Amino acid sequence: MERLESLVQADILDTPAERAFDDIVWLAKNSCVTPIALVSLVDRHRQWFKAKFGVTAVETSIDTSVCALAIQGSGLFEIRDLATDPRTANFSLVTGEPHIRFYAGVPLLTSDGLPLGSLCVIDTVPRPEGLSEVQRETLIALAAQATAQIELRVLQRRSDAMSLASRTVGTWDWNVGDDLIVSDARLALLYGVDVERAARGTRLDDFFARVHPDDLPGLAAQIEKAAEELGPFACEYRLIQPDGSIRWVAAEGHCSFAADGVTRHLPGVSFDITDRRGAEARQAALLLLTDVLRELDSPADIAFAASEILGTTLGVSRAGYGTIDPVAETITVERDWNAPGVTTIAGTLHFREHGSYIEDLKRGETVLCANADVDPRTRDQADVLKKITAHSFINMPLLENGAFVALIYVNNGAPRTWSGDEVIFMQEIAARTRAAVERRRAEHDLAALAQSLEQQVEERTSSLMAAEEQLRHAQKMEAVGQLTGGLAHDFNNMLAGIVGSLEMMQVRIAQGRIGELERYVTAAQGASRRAAALTHRLLAFSRRQTLDPKPTDINRLVAEMEELIRRTTGPAIQLEVVGAAGLWTAMVDPNQLENALLNLCINARDAMPEGGRITIETANKWLDPRASRERNLPEGQYLSLCVSDTGTGMSDETMKRAFDPFFTTKPLGEGTGLGLSMIYGFARQSGGQVRAYSELGMGTTMCIYLPRYYGNIDAAEPLEVASALPETGKRTILVVDDEPTVRMLVCELLEEMGHVTLEADDGPTAMTLLNLNAPIDLLITDVGLPGGLNGRQVADAAKVTRPDLKVIFITGFAENAVVGNSQLEPGMRLVTKPFALDALSAQIADLLAGDD
Repeated sequence: MERLESLVQADILDTPAERAFDDIVWLAKNSCVTPIALVSLVDRHRQWFKAKFGVTAVETSIDTSVCALAIQGSGLFEIRDLATDPRTANFSLVTGEPHIRFYAGVPLLTSDGLPLGSLCVIDTVPRPEGLSEVQRETLIALAAQATAQIELRVLQRRSDAMSLASRTVGTWDWNVGDDLIVSDARLALLYGVDVERAARGTRLDDFFARVHPDDLPGLAAQIEKAAEELGPFACEYRLIQPDGSIRWVAAEGHCSFAADGVTRHLPGVSFDITDRRGAEARQAALLLLTDVLRELDSPADIAFAASEILGTTLGVSRAGYGTIDPVAETITVERDWNAPGVTTIAGTLHFREHGSYIEDLKRGETVLCANADVDPRTRDQADVLKKITAHSFINMPLLENGAFVALIYVNNGAPRTWSGDEVIFMQEIAARTRAAVERRRAEHDLAALAQSLEQQVEERTSSLMAAEEQLRHAQKMEAVGQLTGGLAHDFNNMLAGIVGSLEMMQVRIAQGRIGELERYVTAAQGASRRAAALTHRLLAFSRRQTLDPKPTDINRLVAEMEELIRRTTGPAIQLEVVGAAGLWTAMVDPNQLENALLNLCINARDAMPEGGRITIETANKWLDPRASRERNLPEGQYLSLCVSDTGTGMSDETMKRAFDPFFTTKPLGEGTGLGLSMIYGFARQSGGQVRAYSELGMGTTMCIYLPRYYGNIDAAEPLEVASALPETGKRTILVVDDEPTVRMLVCELLEEMGHVTLEADDGPTAMTLLNLNAPIDLLITDVGLPGGLNGRQVADAAKVTRPDLKVIFITGFAENAVVGNSQLEPGMRLVTKPFALDALSAQIADLLAGDD
C-alpha cells in the first residue's frame, strides 16, 4: 500500500513532540474555537497523534477514527453531528468518553496525493452551522503547514543521507612557515582558487578571498591559534559565490610538526554544510515567527515581522507582503523590510511596469526569477527592476476562494538561483502570515461589528423605550391588564381596610369607646403588611428590592421549608427533596430565597391539576467558559436550586415569555404574572441566574443559580433580639429624613425610649449638625435625601470625624445600590420601608447596647 509506505518513509510515527506541530494545533483550536485539535496520522490499525490539544491519549483504534473517513477525500471533511451520522453514530468516542459530537478535518496529502492523516478540530457539542468560511480557510491553510512540516522532515532525511555519503568538499595542507596551502581541485573551485595553482601551492589569503567579511576575523583567529599551540582547528563560516549565493563550510584539521621536527603543517578537510545550516536557520525562523505572531495584533505589524524574518533568514535585499487588486493589476504594500542601504518600495505598484509575470500569478503560480536580464518575462523591464533592487526575486501569490488576493515576495539586488528548500520555507512563511493577518483582520472586523451592534442596540433600545412610552396607554389593557385588574384591586382592598380602620378609630374615640380600638389597629396593620409585601414583589422583578444577603446553607433552608411546602402543595402532590452532599455555602438573602422557592413550588403544583411529583434538588456547579456563556454568568463556582415537576410543561412560545413581567397563562384574576419575573430579578440582583427547561407533556424544571460564598459560615442560630430590650441609657440620636411623617414617628419612638433627638430634612443640614461639637451616639438616615448628599455620603463623611458613630440606614427600594448588596460595616444596620416601629426599636436598642 503506497499510502502506508509513504507514512513509513516520513519517519514521523512515534516521534517526540515538535514545536512546529504543536503550534499548528494550537492555532487550529483557537481559530475554530473548539476544545480539541489534532494532527492525526492514520496507520494500518491505529491513528497516532503527532500533536494534540484537549486530549490525553496518544493514539486510538482505527475502528473509531473519524480521520480514517476524512482521508478518503481531498478537501475539508465535516460532520456537524457525529451522533446522528450513520457512519460515526456507533463509534466508541461518540457513544463514550469524551463524547465527541462535531468533527472537521483536512487530509494531509503528500506531493504524490497520498493521505498520511489529517489536521482536525473536534467539539463535544453539535455544530449545526458548521465552521465559518474564515475558519474553514484557516484550517485548510494550517493543514498545508502541517504537510509542509512532514515534507521538510522527508527532505531533511534525504539531505542527511546524501551528506553522509559524500559530505567532504576537499582536502588541504597548509605549510605554516612557508605560508603555502595545497588543495585538491574540488576545494579550489569552491574557494575560487585556480586549480593548477592550488595543486602547486598558493598563499592562504587566496583561499580567504571568498570568506564572508563578518566571518573572516573568527576564521583567522582559529587558524592562528591552532598553528601556535599545535592543536586542533575547527570552524564554520560562509563563502560568497560568484552568483551572490552563500555556501556554508565546516573546516577541521590539526597542526603538528613534520618529520624534521621543525616544519609545522596544518592538514585538514572541508565540508559543505549549507543544507544543514539553512535548515537550522529556517526552523529557527519559523519558531520565531510563531512567537512573534502570538504577540502582535495589527495586521500591518504581522506582515512586517514576517517580512523581516523571511528577508534576514534568506539573506536578501528586501522582503514584503502586499494586498492585490486583480482588476487594476496592482499591489499595495503598507511597509516592507529592507536590508541596510536598500530603499523601500512601500506604496502601490503596477505589475505590468515590471514584467509580464502577472499572468502566472493570476493562475496561482509562484514566480521565480534568477536574473531579470535573461528571464523572458522581465528582460524588457530589467532596468526598472534593477533600480528597485530586484535583479532576482520570488513572487508567491496567496489565493482565497481561487482569487489572487495577496502576495509575499523577496527581492535581491544581484542575480540568484533560488533553491527548492527556500521556496518551501517561503511557502510556510506565507501560509502562517496569511492565516495570522486574516485572523487579526477578522477579529478587528468582529470587534468593529460588535461595537456597531452595541451602538445599534443602544439606539434601538432608546427607540423602543420611546415607543413603549408612547404606546403605554394604547397597550394598557394587554400589557398591564393583569396589574390593573389584580394588583390595583388588591391595593384598593388594602387601602380600604387601612382608611376604614382609621375612620372607625376616629369614630370610636369620639364616642369614648377606647376599648374597641385594638381590632381596628390590628386590621390596619395587617393591610399595611400585605401592601408592603405586594410592593416588594413589584420591586423584585425590577431588581430594585433591598436585599439582606448573608452566608446561607441552602440544604438547611430547604429542609426547614419542606413541611410548609407540603402543606401548601397539598396531598395530591408527592414532594421529593434531594440535597447534595458537601453543598457549598451561598451568599444570598435567605428570606427572599424562601419566597422564590415557595413560588416555584406553587407554580409546579398549579401545573399538575391531577397531581404529580415535585422534586427539589441542590447541587454544586462549576461553570467553565462554555457553560457560563450559556447561562450568561461569569465563569466560576455556583450552587443550583432546582424545582422539577411532572406537569403539563410549557410550549416554546410560553418559554420565551416565561420571565416577562405581567405575563401569565392563568385565568384572569388568578395571577399577576409577577412570580417568575420576581424570581428572575432576585436571582440576577444576587449575582446569579434563573434557567427554565420544559417540554409539553413532560414537565418543567426551574433552576436558580447562586454564586458560591468562600468565607466561613457562622453555624450558630441567627441572633434574635430579646423581648426585654437591654437598658441603653439616654443617648443623643440624629434623625435625617425628608418625609416629615417618618421623621415624626421615629423621633417619637426615640423619645418613648428615653433618648434625645436631633432632626434634619436633608444631607447638608445633617452635616451641619454633625460638625458641631455636640455628642451624637447614633445616626438614623434615609438613603435617598435631597440637597446633593445621600444618606451613605452623610454617614461616610461623619465617620471621618466620628469613627465610632453608629448608623442605621432606612431605604425604600433602589438605594441599596448605594448601600451595597454585601454585608454592611460593623456598627451599621439597614431597615427597609415600610417598617414596624417595634422592629426599628429593637435594632436601635441592639446597636446601642454594643456601647455598654
